[in-house]
Order: sequence, then C-alpha cells, then structure tokens
Amino acid sequence: MTYKKGKGIHMLPELFKIGPVTIYSYGLMIAIGVIVALYLGEHEAKKSGLAEDGFITTMGVIAVAGGFLGAKILYLITILPELIKNPSIILHELSNGFVVYGGLIGGILTAYVYCRIKKVDFWAAFDIAAPVIALAQGFGRIGCFLAGCCYGKHTDSIFGVEFENSLYAPVGIKVFPIQLVSSGLDFLNFVFLYYLWKKKDMKRGTIGAVYIMTYSIGRFVLEFFRGDLERGSVGSLSTSQFISIFTLVAGVVLFFYRRKKDE
Repeated sequence: MTYKKGKGIHMLPELFKIGPVTIYSYGLMIAIGVIVALYLGEHEAKKSGLAEDGFITTMGVIAVAGGFLGAKILYLITILPELIKNPSIILHELSNGFVVYGGLIGGILTAYVYCRIKKVDFWAAFDIAAPVIALAQGFGRIGCFLAGCCYGKHTDSIFGVEFENSLYAPVGIKVFPIQLVSSGLDFLNFVFLYYLWKKKDMKRGTIGAVYIMTYSIGRFVLEFFRGDLERGSVGSLSTSQFISIFTLVAGVVLFFYRRKKDE
C-alpha cells in the first residue's frame, strides 16, 4: 500500500505469489490475527489449568471454521431477495461476502459444542477467548482496510482517504477510514478485556458477556459511519445495528446471570 500526494491509496490486495498460490493482504492479516490470538489463548489456558495443551488451539480452529460458515450464512440471508431471484449467485459469492456477527454466533456455538464434547468448562474457556477474539478482530480490520472492503461513508474531512484500485471501495472518492477506527477500538477492547481477565475476581462467563456488550455497542455506533450499504437493512437500521440491539441485551442478561450463578 502506498500513498501519493494528490492521489488515492494504492492498495495491494495481492501481496505476492508462490507458484499457483496467491498471498492476499486481507487473508494474511486474518492469519496473523488468528495465530497471535491462539498463541496467547493457549498460554493463558495453560497457566490457568483450564485444559490440556492444545485445547484452545483446537477449539480456536474449530471456532474459526464455524465462524466462517456462520458469517457466510448470515451474509446470504442479507441478500436473500436477490438469492431467491437468482440462486446461481451463491456460486459467485463463495469467496466474497461475510457478516461478522454471523461469524461470532457460528464461532461461539461451535466452541460451545466442542467444550461439551471435551467436558471442559465453556464459561471459563469463553472468558479466555473473549480478549483474544477482540485481538484477532483488530488485525482482521486492518485486512479490511488493505482490501478496501467494509469502507466508510463519503467525507470531506482531513481524515478521509481515497482508494485507487480497490475492488470494493469507490475509487477516487474520499471516504472515512472506518476500518482503521474499528481496528483501533478492537485493540483497545482487547486491552480492557485482558485487564479484566488478569484481575482474577470476575465470575465465570462475565468477561465473555462484557465482550458481547462492548462489541455490540461499538458496532452499533460504527455502523453510522459505514458506506457499504449492500449488507442489508431493517427499517432505518443496518442489519448489523439491528442484530446489535439483541446481542447487547443478551450480553447484559448473560452478565448478571453468570454473576448470580457463581455466587
């Protein structure tokens, strides 16, 4: 990625090729985020004695797979009218189009099933996973910026950026760099949640509940600055804002439920 005065940001969605394999900047940032998150999660799980070595890594890989599936399913739901008219478009959307909330729901559900199978306390695992999920999301949003997807609204402010060759963002139009703002907030959320984890006096499941609340609030607000409107809407709210209302309520209920449950 380079930036020249008077010109937009020249993106590098494809970093390099190794034979027939293409390394994409978006995929690389996601991979870095997942690897760093799994390493830290494994380290903390081992220190806490939650489960045997490799548990968090295996759970993380399974959750990532479930997350991708959930993100894709929710995206397809947001374009359901077009999908009904032309079912063949699903073949063109296999590698594009994901909704983060679907990923979170799918990832949490698959992690829950895995914990039940392995007879490991899901709530304790969720508390360890919550900070590292936020950490991985921070890297992922940098990937969004490099790819030009999930772009912001048009702006005339000094903070605006222009993309030259993005396949997603409008070319030559100044937009708000919402991806970088989202990334910064994700990293701050990681620091906050990790601090709560280190306090060691939180009830099981409450850190995970706090993550659900902070992410829901942040996502609801940041959606006002998003410019990619093809993700669907419910009335005057975007699909993600509509979902945020319910996940925030769920997070609050879960927080107080887990506090009372462990008393």
